[in-house]
Amino acid sequence: MHRITTVQTLPISLDEAWAFFSDPRNLAQITPKDMNLIPTSPLPDHTYPGMLITYKVKPLLGIPMLWVTEITHVREREFFVDEQRMGPYRIWHHQHHFRAIPGGVEMTDIVDYRVPGGPFGLLLNKIMIGKKVEGIFEYRRNKLIEMFG
Repeated sequence: MHRITTVQTLPISLDEAWAFFSDPRNLAQITPKDMNLIPTSPLPDHTYPGMLITYKVKPLLGIPMLWVTEITHVREREFFVDEQRMGPYRIWHHQHHFRAIPGGVEMTDIVDYRVPGGPFGLLLNKIMIGKKVEGIFEYRRNKLIEMFG
């Protein structure tokens, strides 16, 4: 298993942060364009436990695939969790945490993932996949600064 943890503060309220991040229609805005993330299922304006979302995505080397995620846990204005049900990873478990702080909100993303392919997958993660996942969150960080300050 591999873990990536990112923490970012934004000068917006907890309510504003929750409204934006718990709306699955906003995910494509904060995902690198080269991943070509396209929702293929109807998207409501908020997440809820048991919600399944399907996407077409090109996560690596421009190879298209279907990605199915399920929202497994939601605690309003505190956190939600999405887990991959089908897609490029053997396991993908992504926690989104939100906490009001003076002057804004602190957001923490914790992603635990495992790549397929045994020893070959581990090597690919070391030289390519891990950097790609980190790059997704770096893009997100910069995009959020651009959007919210």
